Amino acid sequence: MHIVRKKTREITVGNIKIGADNPVIVQSMLKNRLENRKAVISEVQTLQKAGCEIIRTAIYNHESLYYLKNLLSEKSLKVPVVADIHFDYMLAIGALEAGAHCVRINPGNIGGLERLGKVIMKAKEKKAAVRIGVNSGSVETRILKRNAGNMLNSILESVAGTVEFFENMHFYNFKISAKASSVMDTIGAYEAISSKIDYPLHIGVTEAGPLFTGSIKSSLGIGILLSVGIGDTVRVSLTGSSELEVKAAYAILSNLEIRKRGVNIISCPTCGRTRDDLEGIVKKVENMTAGITESIKIAVMGCVVNGPGEAKDADIGIACGIKKAAIFKNGKIIKRVDVSDAVFELENELKSYKKLYN
Repeated sequence: MHIVRKKTREITVGNIKIGADNPVIVQSMLKNRLENRKAVISEVQTLQKAGCEIIRTAIYNHESLYYLKNLLSEKSLKVPVVADIHFDYMLAIGALEAGAHCVRINPGNIGGLERLGKVIMKAKEKKAAVRIGVNSGSVETRILKRNAGNMLNSILESVAGTVEFFENMHFYNFKISAKASSVMDTIGAYEAISSKIDYPLHIGVTEAGPLFTGSIKSSLGIGILLSVGIGDTVRVSLTGSSELEVKAAYAILSNLEIRKRGVNIISCPTCGRTRDDLEGIVKKVENMTAGITESIKIAVMGCVVNGPGEAKDADIGIACGIKKAAIFKNGKIIKRVDVSDAVFELENELKSYKKLYN
């Protein structure tokens, strides 16, 4: 199955092109407060290494604008920065003055169209982008009342009205998000918006939750939308590490064969045939391959039924048996080793894939 993405307009955020024929872009958001400079720079470097292509940061008071400017002048920063704004439109203007490549505004709490217009004028002046970020929890009260509390219709009306306002001001360098904490509401909102509007869409499930449940909700919401060609940028929102958000996003993209990055480990669920600590072996392989960014499929199987036969489409793998393990490439066994040495031998074989260690 080949996924055909819906063609959207191309916009620019810093040095990144979004929409049209450009790749789906992976985003995350800083978990650290901007004044914690050392922690912020460390997080930025970790995110960039993980493949994050746009970083968003909260702007929560006027003092944080000073620290935003410091971040934007940091030499190790290689990706565009989006300033996340709520309530105070002057923070959006200040962030653009500081050099933010994009501001995320919420039409439900920015303070009305007059103030939004001032933000748009500043974005025009600075040749920056804007993300129209509508969330189910902060849709304008007047719109909710008009739609008798129907959340989907309220989100759509908020988005449509804001887009019309932007267009009336002849500003087109913007993307749209319309998130809900409900997977089904999120999917419904994006499908409806995509059918009517051709601006790039930033997709995700807001307030998705902790790592386990949040990853599942995000995989469902983001995965279903991407599978029907909807989505130009993605963020997996998790209560936890921003690095894991990026890794989860790439895992979704890789498994949909939209963008492949890093190691895809396939492993069997184990059964009565398994004679070894397969879960422990898988964790060792995960740790050993964590730094690999090139795409490669590695199989870790608990018996000869699953490997190498059923895992023959893997580039390389281990099939564990009684005290011995087979190392195989492309379905063919290349050596047999003690199970205790299997991960070490796998690592040695991986070094023959020179592209992984350039």
